[in-house]
Amino acid sequence: MTEAALSHVFDYPPQRIKREVDFETVIIGAGLSGIGAAIRLIREGLGDFVILEKGIDAGGTWQDNTYPGLTVDIPSLSYSFSFEQNPFWSSLYAPGPEMKAYVDHCVTKYGVRPHMRYNMEVADATYDEQRNVWVTRTKSGATFTSRYLVSATGFLTIPKLPVIEGIEKFKGKVMHTGRWDHSYDLTGKRVGFIGTGATGIQAVPEIADKVKSIDVYQRTAIWLLPKKEMPFSPRWQAAFAKVPGLQRLARLVVIFFTDIIMINLLVFNKYFGFVGKKLERICVNHIRNQVKDPATQEALIPTYDFGCKRPSFTSKFYPVFNRENASLVTNPIDRITENAIVTKDGTVREIDTLICATGFEVFQKGSVPTYKLVGKNGLDISDFWEENRYQAFEGSTVPNFPNFFMMFGPYSVCTASWFGMIDTQSKHLVRCLKAAKKRHANYIEIKKSANDANFQKVQSRTKLTIFKAGNCATSNSYYFDRHGDSPTIRPTLGFVHWLTSRFFSMNNYIFDSK
Repeated sequence: MTEAALSHVFDYPPQRIKREVDFETVIIGAGLSGIGAAIRLIREGLGDFVILEKGIDAGGTWQDNTYPGLTVDIPSLSYSFSFEQNPFWSSLYAPGPEMKAYVDHCVTKYGVRPHMRYNMEVADATYDEQRNVWVTRTKSGATFTSRYLVSATGFLTIPKLPVIEGIEKFKGKVMHTGRWDHSYDLTGKRVGFIGTGATGIQAVPEIADKVKSIDVYQRTAIWLLPKKEMPFSPRWQAAFAKVPGLQRLARLVVIFFTDIIMINLLVFNKYFGFVGKKLERICVNHIRNQVKDPATQEALIPTYDFGCKRPSFTSKFYPVFNRENASLVTNPIDRITENAIVTKDGTVREIDTLICATGFEVFQKGSVPTYKLVGKNGLDISDFWEENRYQAFEGSTVPNFPNFFMMFGPYSVCTASWFGMIDTQSKHLVRCLKAAKKRHANYIEIKKSANDANFQKVQSRTKLTIFKAGNCATSNSYYFDRHGDSPTIRPTLGFVHWLTSRFFSMNNYIFDSK
């Protein structure tokens, strides 16, 4: 990246570029987390940063995912920045294009767009101990030097294709829902659809009436509550826009109820498991009311506790299996041939199209973060976590990785909405950066003792969670990692984590000037 190029994009004079670092901060990822971090930095007067995005535009999940039926599965009133409410959502669960438009609105309004660099997929980031800088390299060969590094790559990032014998020999069309090909016409096609998670339940009903046939392959059933479509009329939109505090109040009500359910069931399951049983009964009745065939009903009922695997809402998915052109397949897949899927019982189902709604790599080695990260003494963060289990102080920082912050780190999520995590993690970040400036320091590292105590506190609370107290053996949940831990969910109240992000002691950190 030349000085002239940097000066042109950011309108910096040449002398502005000639310094020890290219930018004070590099943010990796232009999804909601990266955008949230960027807005916080700008609002706190820390606007010397660049955002490196592997794609062609901002939005992350909402840029990459465009499959039919895509909607927000958390109420839009809470799935948005608290300081930038949108009174014109079309419904309680906004469709994907509206969410992408909201992202574009935010990056423009808050001045984030000029900081973006697109088609910049990061290959590795290395801490240079002699210069106290992070050197970030992209796969295209560009290099960025910064004092601070913020990882905002999220976790629904790397599509996971199923590992099935013969899949590479299939001669028809193969698609992952995370990379939908809109140029491909499904009309009249025989479709094999693998996956019945949060994506599958949205996409299957949207394509069922177009295809000749659709075989839906289910490995693990998912708990699904009835979904009541709640469009917002022009009258409601006008009220949200004009009545002071109305939308904020509605947002708080939604957050209260969704977080109460999530926290009680997941984090304090040992005491509130009875609520999950009531929800399970609602889900079972939902299946029996919508699916005619008794055998199919039974196949759709999960065998694990509500909450072990991410539940969702739908009133469109189950009726698909009443159609003559649709079938639910629960027998495991044995192999894929040039034109068919063969299950373990020997049944051959011919297809033209294979669609994989098989999720993403989550807390697998090389998926968080999505690039090679090397700290002090050549320590690779993946190796550290491999040996010591996933851990980070308040979900944000790791010993031996100075000046490095995560938006989505181990045990960072404790609200139903992703935006709760964005708020707490970005606040943690700016408090550390401002504390360093106040101390005339340029080196920030979490103390090992502070991180160890934090991790021990987290582990001591996991015994109350559904992951330890519940029956999750058959859930095949991405909440669990290879160590048997559940490092996605922080076992605490969202409000407690919000408070902690604003008042944790800076004595937990080492500050220095190098």
